[in-house]
Amino acid sequence: MSLEEPEPDADLPAVGETADGLDYDALADLVGDDLLGREEHVNAEGFVIRPDAVQDVLSRLKNEAGFDHCSCVTAQEYGDRYESIYHLKKYEDPTQELSVVVPTSKDDPVSQSANDVFRTADWHEREAYDLVGIEYEDHPDLRRILLPETWQGHPLSLDYDQTQPQIVSLREHANPLAEDQRAAQDADTMFINIGPHHPATHGVLHVETVLDGEQVADIDPDIGYLHRCEEQLCQQGTYRHQIMPYPDRWDYISAGLLNEWAYARAAEDLADIEVPEYAQIIRTMGAELCRIASHMLALATFALDVYGDFTAIFQYAIRDREITQDILEDLTGQRLMFNYFRLGGVVWDLPEPREEFFEKTRDFLDELPAKLEEYHDLITSNEIFQMRCVDTGILPPETVKDYGATGPVARGSGIDYDLRRDDPYGYYDELDWDVVTEDGCDNYSRVLCRMREVEESAKIIEQCVDLLEDWPEEERTIQANVPRTLKPEPDTEIYRAVEGAKGELGIYIRSDGTDKPARFKIRSPCFSNLQTLPVMSEGEYIPDMIASLGSLDIVLGEVDR
Repeated sequence: MSLEEPEPDADLPAVGETADGLDYDALADLVGDDLLGREEHVNAEGFVIRPDAVQDVLSRLKNEAGFDHCSCVTAQEYGDRYESIYHLKKYEDPTQELSVVVPTSKDDPVSQSANDVFRTADWHEREAYDLVGIEYEDHPDLRRILLPETWQGHPLSLDYDQTQPQIVSLREHANPLAEDQRAAQDADTMFINIGPHHPATHGVLHVETVLDGEQVADIDPDIGYLHRCEEQLCQQGTYRHQIMPYPDRWDYISAGLLNEWAYARAAEDLADIEVPEYAQIIRTMGAELCRIASHMLALATFALDVYGDFTAIFQYAIRDREITQDILEDLTGQRLMFNYFRLGGVVWDLPEPREEFFEKTRDFLDELPAKLEEYHDLITSNEIFQMRCVDTGILPPETVKDYGATGPVARGSGIDYDLRRDDPYGYYDELDWDVVTEDGCDNYSRVLCRMREVEESAKIIEQCVDLLEDWPEEERTIQANVPRTLKPEPDTEIYRAVEGAKGELGIYIRSDGTDKPARFKIRSPCFSNLQTLPVMSEGEYIPDMIASLGSLDIVLGEVDR
C-alpha cells in the first residue's frame, strides 16, 4: 500500500453507517486529510493514517471523540511495509472501538510516537521496537524492553536470524547513576537494585531505584527476565487444537480459564462460532472460580509484603484458595494448567456425580462470607495495615486512563470499567451482580476492591450452579459443531478482550488464510498496570513502593509473555 495515496473506497460503509452507536464516517471527517484509507476489521473499523500524523490524529480522537483508552499497540511486518495498530476504546463504553493503523516503509520504518497522547504507549512502543524493529520519533526512552540492549536483530521481523550468537556484555550492568545530574549536584542520592530475585518483587522483576535520602526519587521497572516467546509459539500453532494449552501459562498462578477465554473469544468471533448456552454458563462459573483463586493469592501475598507475616494471614488465604483449586480440579482435571476450554465450548461436562460437585461448590460459597469477615478483622481493620496502605500508592483516575490501567487497579481509583458488564460475553449479562469500585485511589482501596469482588464472584457462581442444576439433561450441549480445521479469510483482523482477574486481557489475531495465525498479540493487563509503579512510588518511601507493587498484583509470566 502506498503511503501517499489512499486506497480505493469501494468497500467502505455507506455514508452515515454506524456500528455499535459509532459513526465511522464522522470520525473519518475528524481525522481529515491525515486519513489514507479505511480497513474492515472484525471488531472495529481501521483508519489508516500517515506515520507523521500519529499525535495529531490520536489527540483529536481522544479529546474530541472520547477515545480515552489506548488498550493495546500491535506491531507487525508485512512483505512490503511495517505496521503499528493502536487499539482505541472508551472507558465509558468499550464496545465503541477503533483501530488506528500506521504503515511505514520497509526501508525507513519510522513512525511518530503516541506517548505524548497516551502514556501507556511508552512500553507498548518499546516492545514494538524491540521485537519488530519499528522506531518511534519523539519517544522519551526508545530502548529495548524485553531483550538486553546488546541483542542483535528483532525476533518478530521477517528476516530475523535465529542462529546468530547473542552476547550480553558487562556494560549492561553499568551503574546508571554514573552520569546522573542529581549525583553531580551533590544531592543525597543512592542507587539501589530491588530484585530480580527478591521476595517482594512477585517474580523476576528488577526495580532500578534512585533514592534521595529516604524517598524514592526515580524508579524504572526492568522486565524481560521471563520472556518465553508465547506470541511466537501461538503463531506456530493451529487455531483448532494447538494454541489453547498456551494461555494457561501466561498468568500461570490461578487465572487459567480466564486466559483461555481471552483466546476463545477472539478466535470464535474470528471464525463466527456460536457457543451453546449451557457451555457459556459452565465457562462463566469456572472463570469466576479462577477470579476468586487469583484474588485470594493477591490478598495473601500483599499481606506478606506489608506485614511480613507468613504464618497466619498468608496461610489463611492460601487455605481458602486451595478449596477453589479443588473445585476447579474436579471440573477440569487439573489444578493450574487447565486446558478446559475448546473453541465452541468446553472439553467435557460437569463431573459425576453432579450432586456431589454442586454440594461441594455450595459448601464453599456458604462458608465464604464468614471467612471474608475474618479477613477484614485480620487485615483491613488492622491499624498497622491501614497506616501502611491508606494514602500510599496514590493513582488518580486521570492517570489510570492515561496509562491504560484496568481491573482492580482502575476500579480502586473509582473507574467504573468492567468488560463483563460493559462488553458482555459468556453469561454475565443474564446474571445479577455488581461492578465494585472504590474511590480512595490508594493501596488500601485496591485491596478492598479485590475483597469485595470475591463476594460478587460468589454471587455469580451461585447463580450458575442454580442454572446448571436445573438444566434439562437432553439440552446439555457442551460444544458447538466446529470444523476440524479452521482457516479464516486472509487478512482478517480482530482484537477481543475479556475481564481477567487483573484487568483487560486482550488478543489481536491476523489471519493469512492458513490454519495458523499470521500475527498473535497478547494484551497483558499486568504489562500496562506495571507502568503505573513510578507514578505511585516517586516521592514515597521504599516500604511504600513495596506495598504499591504488591497492590498491582502482577505476574511476570504475563508481563513478559
